[in-house]
Amino acid sequence: MTTVPPPAEELRLIDGELAQLDARRAQLLARRAWLLSVLAQAPPPPATPPLATAPLAHRPEAAKPSVQNVLLALGGLLLTVAALAFTLASWGHMGIGGRSAVLGVLTLAALGLPALLLRRGLGATAEAVASLGLVLMVLDAYALHRVALPDSDGTGYAAAASAVLAGAWAAYGLAFGRLHGPLPVAVATAQLPLPLWAVAADAGGHTITAALLVTAAGGTALALGTGSGTGTGTGRARTVRFSVRVTAATGASLTGFCGMTGATALTWTSTQPAAAAQGGLLLLFAAAIALFAAWRTPHASAATACAAVAGLAVLLACGGFLRTVLPTAWTVPSDLLCALALLALLRTGLPHPIRRGLAGTGALVAGATLLWTLPTLLISLVAPAGWARPFWSGTPALAYGDGAWGPLGLAIPATLLVAAVALSVLGRGTARRTPVDCGALALLWATVTVLPATLQVPYAAGLCLHLAVTAAAVATAILMARTDRAGLATTALACGLASASTSSLLSLADRPATLSALTAVLVLCAAAATLHPEGPRRTVTACAAAIWATALSAAAALALGLPLHQAALAVLVVPAGTALLGARLRTRPLALPLELTGAAATALAIGLAARHAPTLSLTLALAGVIAAATALRADRRPAAAYVSTALFAAACWVRLAAWQVEAPEAYTLPVTIPALVIGFLRRRQSPETSSWAAYGPGLAATLLPALAAAWADPHWLRPLLLGAAALLLTLAGARHRLQAPLTLGATVLALDAAHELAPYVVQVVDALPRWLPPALAGLLLLAVGATYEQRLRDARRLRDTLGRMR
Repeated sequence: MTTVPPPAEELRLIDGELAQLDARRAQLLARRAWLLSVLAQAPPPPATPPLATAPLAHRPEAAKPSVQNVLLALGGLLLTVAALAFTLASWGHMGIGGRSAVLGVLTLAALGLPALLLRRGLGATAEAVASLGLVLMVLDAYALHRVALPDSDGTGYAAAASAVLAGAWAAYGLAFGRLHGPLPVAVATAQLPLPLWAVAADAGGHTITAALLVTAAGGTALALGTGSGTGTGTGRARTVRFSVRVTAATGASLTGFCGMTGATALTWTSTQPAAAAQGGLLLLFAAAIALFAAWRTPHASAATACAAVAGLAVLLACGGFLRTVLPTAWTVPSDLLCALALLALLRTGLPHPIRRGLAGTGALVAGATLLWTLPTLLISLVAPAGWARPFWSGTPALAYGDGAWGPLGLAIPATLLVAAVALSVLGRGTARRTPVDCGALALLWATVTVLPATLQVPYAAGLCLHLAVTAAAVATAILMARTDRAGLATTALACGLASASTSSLLSLADRPATLSALTAVLVLCAAAATLHPEGPRRTVTACAAAIWATALSAAAALALGLPLHQAALAVLVVPAGTALLGARLRTRPLALPLELTGAAATALAIGLAARHAPTLSLTLALAGVIAAATALRADRRPAAAYVSTALFAAACWVRLAAWQVEAPEAYTLPVTIPALVIGFLRRRQSPETSSWAAYGPGLAATLLPALAAAWADPHWLRPLLLGAAALLLTLAGARHRLQAPLTLGATVLALDAAHELAPYVVQVVDALPRWLPPALAGLLLLAVGATYEQRLRDARRLRDTLGRMR
């Protein structure tokens, strides 16, 4: 504990500190004066221009090569526009000699001038002039057609002209190897002759498509052939070869895409096998081109893409041909077989990029065929929910009625079965064995699931088949779980629960079938929950067993002829059972989900009894008993206690409403009494609990509505009883030093007394002179003011007294 010095000693210490501060300040002032004198005697520093005002060198906004290229491109463009204007507008004003002379001189000058410019090192200027020469050659060809060959076919002349121009530009580009433009332009122009020739010859779709594919083959060969010398020659030569390769590859891609699209249309629109075979041969030719490109290209990603295109072309050819020779229903299964054949190439010795591309296309098409079966699978699972209504209307002849699956027959299950077998075989020995096995198991389950719908089996056979699938799937899940194959166990359990739902929905058409199916599924789920190892799947099966037990209890009650509201009492057996199981399992992960499932069954029971008030009250009371029994457990006490209180209160309210009771105390006392009991037990267990937390809600639940009713009640009995209860509550709070009873009781008592005395006060006020109330108020204020401090001390004492209460 710090000792405070006497005032004289403290004053001496403060004076000493101030003296030290004054001495330090004097030292700093002396040092500052010396520094100022030194700075005054020193020569001024050399003047340097401030950085902000120093002139900055003007940097060029564009580099010289960029400016040069822009100027040359603009000049070439202007010359090209002038040549076009001359050819199109001013041609008719000159004779044949003048025309030929002008275009010939301009073309020769534009083609010959780059040689001189290249020798002088003006490569960019040579490129611009050469481009002008190429444009002039096109204009020469156009002029020749207009003057010399006006009657010739335009498409045929364009084919011949494009072939001549392509050859001339290729020769010009080879002669002037340092020019970038002629060779790529020649390659681009070479894509036109064959298709234009086929169109000019009025050839059919097969010939035009073949011309496109031949052009694509030439472009592919050129693109791959010019890549061998990439690392040799000068930089300009490598750039030219790269441009030629890119142009050839682009042209081959475009013409190949057009040719492949046309071949696909020819194949898939044909109705005769011979015509489909012709289109298929064109697709196989496209596949050969793509496969050659995949084989020769050095880039793995490009090889994979080309191989994928080749695989797609093969599948389109085979599928289009098989479509004309097989029934319509078996077209998709045949496509699946072709796709699986491509997938089988994974186990061959082909290069990895090619195998990956071919197999990727096969997997994509196989997935598309499985999507074709998905609607039928979904209908097989959920269709009974729609057509089985009204429930128990009688056993139908067929399991799925007269559906639209007849023409498909075995095609859908055959597709699923083939996919399951192929996935299992192709996935053998791979690193991802578990996903493959899970997929094969799911496909096998889907195969059996769609059989009742696609084969239109009788009702009993379809129901038995779904139940058998459920049993097999649950048994597989248990077996796989015991052998530590979690993936297969999860897949089998999911399939089993789906089949269980379908069989339950399917059984709703007949009463004995419903009871039998629900019992069988309940037994299977309970066995799975018992035999399954601890884990999430065991929790799922246990909750599923509770769900089917709920459905069975409701169905059994209705089968006995009980009305709907009485069936709710039978449903309460399930939450009672889950509460007992939860108390036995206690801390296991299974306990809480199982109890929550039972709570959902309780909600269902309340909903079933909602239209009959007496039964609803009994249902709520029984649910409250179950919740109260659960609240006896330490790990469920807080939540279950509140739930049980709410259920008991709701049961009382419903019963009172059924009796047409309107007094508010009848509704509030059933809430107040359990709340006060719970508060009392809580304070016994935790003495530090506040009286407001223990008793406040319960007391307020009755006192406040009763006070409101008493103020509106013209009779004397209710206010008298309320005042007596409030007086007893106030005395009890004062006796046990509890803040909540004392405050609430005193407040209600005061308000109740004021309500009762109000008429008499009004009569007295009316009988008194009008000057008397203000006078009495003034005297009261004077008295309070004179004893203000005493009243303040009394208020503080009252506050402290209340504060010490709980």
